[in-house]
Amino acid sequence: MPRSKNKVASRARRKNMLMHAKGYWGARSKVWTIAKHHIEKGWQYAYRDRKAKKRTFRSLWITRINAAARMHDTTYSRLMHAMAQKNITIDRKMLADIAMHEPAAFAKLVETVKS
Repeated sequence: MPRSKNKVASRARRKNMLMHAKGYWGARSKVWTIAKHHIEKGWQYAYRDRKAKKRTFRSLWITRINAAARMHDTTYSRLMHAMAQKNITIDRKMLADIAMHEPAAFAKLVETVKS
């Protein structure tokens, strides 16, 4: 009995992978083996950077909160500790947004926490 290769499925897999390589330069978008390696490496970077993005944004929010807090004669650390003591639970993303877009509300929050 002859060996079955399933040409249809293997061709579809290659076609799908080359579709993902659309926009790559030169052989990276044309040659199957090279395209496959670059696509898989790109997927590794995408997976890694989805995690790194969360760390980067948290760092940005903390920096913004600290800058706003220092304008009101306190620090990020003291502000967050005081908020925890008063059972005020606003996440860093929202706190940074308030600090950036609603400075008056942030000032009122800092005064509430300080007293």
